[in-house]
Amino acid sequence: MERKIPDFAGTWKMKSSENFEELLKALGVNVMLRKIAVAAASKPSVEITQETETLSIKTSTSVRTTHVTFTVGESFNEATVDGRPCTSLPRWETDSKISCEQTLQKGEGPKTSWTREITNDGELILSREQRCDSDEERKGRGVGMRTMSADDVVCTRVYIRE
Repeated sequence: MERKIPDFAGTWKMKSSENFEELLKALGVNVMLRKIAVAAASKPSVEITQETETLSIKTSTSVRTTHVTFTVGESFNEATVDGRPCTSLPRWETDSKISCEQTLQKGEGPKTSWTREITNDGELILSREQRCDSDEERKGRGVGMRTMSADDVVCTRVYIRE
């Protein structure tokens, strides 16, 4: 039986956002850049084109535009939400949810991941996560990590199709 691929294609408008600034803080982004990023990313425009399991996602804010194309099941290069180059491997977590672990290409830092999911209501949910997996990581390694707590930080953004 062939799996039904959910339709992520369309132009999406953000309906709600939770913990974006907290995520940036946990990643060590300084306060001035956090304020700029939060203001700029308050009304992003997201355009997704899709051909079967290949997605092309363009996210535009007043400060910058990012574009990433990937195929589920194949690794690709992108940047973490705070701009660190990484290799990502998206996989189907459920029939309607893509989960992606990000591995830094250089150095050490917080572990990050994202998910994209289409709900039964037709909403697109984007979650970004920063995790501390050990006491060593909770203590922090390097500049900015001192602000991390022992708790995981998850940013969730809900989008509706325009």
